[in-house]
This record gives sequence, structure tokens and C-alpha cells, in this order.
Amino acid sequence: MAKKLNFAVLGLGMGGHHCKAIIKAKNANLVAVCDIDEERLKKGEKQYKCKGYKSLAKMLKDPEIDVVNICTESGNHAKHGIMAARAGKHLIVEKPVDITPERIKPLRDAVKKEGVKCGCIFQSRMNNCNILIRRAIGKGKMGNLIGVHALLPWYRAQGYYEGAHGSWKGTWRLDGGGSLMNQGIHTVDLIQWLAGPVESVSGFYGVFNHKIQAEDQTVAILRFKNGALGTLATTTCSIPGRDQTLYMMGSKGSFLKYGGTLQCYEMDSPKQRKRMLDLFGEKKTDKGISSDPMAVSADGHMLIVEDLVRAVDKDRDPVITIESATHSVEIACAIFKSSRTGKAVKIKDVRK
Repeated sequence: MAKKLNFAVLGLGMGGHHCKAIIKAKNANLVAVCDIDEERLKKGEKQYKCKGYKSLAKMLKDPEIDVVNICTESGNHAKHGIMAARAGKHLIVEKPVDITPERIKPLRDAVKKEGVKCGCIFQSRMNNCNILIRRAIGKGKMGNLIGVHALLPWYRAQGYYEGAHGSWKGTWRLDGGGSLMNQGIHTVDLIQWLAGPVESVSGFYGVFNHKIQAEDQTVAILRFKNGALGTLATTTCSIPGRDQTLYMMGSKGSFLKYGGTLQCYEMDSPKQRKRMLDLFGEKKTDKGISSDPMAVSADGHMLIVEDLVRAVDKDRDPVITIESATHSVEIACAIFKSSRTGKAVKIKDVRK
């Protein structure tokens, strides 16, 4: 059995979800939280019954802490992660790892130099439906990939971008973008994780229905390394917000997902098609984990916490490394560069 690790959470916005995931996770203890907002900090101390720190530097001196979850503004992830790594703490970093490949590289170097583990948050990779689809694609069940199409039509009110905890959102300096780098980065990561790396992009972005610095709608055409073509659209202007739609097709079949529901699964054997739709389709059967272990659902953040514990115990890489989480940021930055220059951009030209 893995040794229990003591966790601390930096930033109590999204960090609140991390706190709950740590509490639910096996072999993990939440021992501290940190936030510069004293009111939010006091609430966190009381709610999670743990120590509270207003200063990251002071918290990192706490010898009881083994792991720090970085949940601050996206543009501060690498800076805070480097501080934690240099203090000998293992890390879990919220998405995106940071907002440019240039910012991510020093964090990657610090983690390697200090010999600590760093897991990254892309919980869609922990979803059983996505895992089985990726496995089928890897086994050639879809054949040669042809098309990869994703739509994220979400909504955010103007108030989301305002106030003490909202004004950093939708800025280039701390959010690295808007609907693409913040909300859409999960979708970007999912399509590259399923379909393979992207080679080049052509993109457009703009501000259409918010008073923000960065974009609230982005549209892009993607060319994948394996030859497939793709489309990607993200927005926070859709009233009301709708779920993510993902459609992929190959020479042997296709699948369509809307949110967490598998709308169609037209590949693999008839038996596996039925199994996938029974487990993840609109009309799910009553078949449960007792007859199929993939029927279980779990909190992706909790699974990433548990994976980090095992990675430390076994001295292996976490399931989502900094290296594997960087490509989504490269894709997003290439889309922004394409829109600004009016030219197609190769991923290698933004890679560091």
C-alpha cells in the first residue's frame, strides 16, 4: 500500500474542488490551504479543518507538506510551481500548465532538477469512455483517421470576468486568452490525446459579446501529424451554454459524443459497440460495476491525486506529465499566432 501523502492547496477558487478531491482520495491528507484573500482563506480553514497560510513562501517551509496543488491564475502556474519544486514539494498543476511553452519550460526543468513529481490536470483523460475510445483508435478500430471535429459552445456572463477573483480572466497576461486557453483547453487536450499530435493550424479569434481583453470566440482548422483534418470552435458567448460536441471519423468508423453521452459508436466489433452504448449512451442499461468495471464513474481530480500518490510511491512518472500536457498549450498559442498573422502556423514554430 502506498504511503499517505500530505497535500496543500494554493488558491481557493478552483482549489476548492481540489480540496474535496484530496479529501476523497485514497492515501491523501489535506493539511493546508493558502490564499491571499483572508476571507476566503478563513472559510477554507474552517470548511476543510486544516492549517491556513496567506503566504506561499511560508507554507512551503512547512515540513509536514509533501505535495502542493497549484490552483492560482494560469499565468502564475509555472512561477508558483517552480517555488514549490525548489522547496522539495511534489506538484499537481491545474490546467493549463501555464499560458505559453516558454513559461512551461522552466517549470519542467525545475521539476527534473529537484527530482519531484508533477502531475497535471486534464481530467477528461481519466474518463472511462474516453479511455476506451482511445484504446480502440490505438488498435486501429477506426482505421486511418480522417476528421476530428470539436465544438465547445459555453456561456459566461460579464460578471465572470469582473471582481476580485474574476478580473484576471480573459486577459492575455494571466489567462493567456479566453474561451480557448481557459475553457477550451480541455477540449484541445482531449482531441490531441485521442487523435495524436497536431502539425499545423489556421485560426481566427475575436471579442464578440464581452468587455474583455482576450477572445470570447475562436475557430480553427487543424492538420494532424497523421494526416487527419480537424475543426475546433470555442466560445463563451452561447446563450444558454451547451455541452461539448466531439465527432471523429476514420476509414473504418466513427463516434459522436455530446457532453458525457456517447451518441453513436460506429466502429469495433458489434459486441463492443453494444457495450459502449450500454455504458455511455443515452439509454444506459442497468449494467453496473458488478458486471463491467468500466461502468464505474469517478472524479477525475481525485484520480489524478491518487495517481500522484502512486507515482511517488513507485518512483514513476504521473499519468499526465508536464511534457504530455504542454502540447495543448502549443496548439492554442499557434492558433492565436495564426489569427494575428493571417497565416497557417506550424506547431514546431511555437515549440520550446
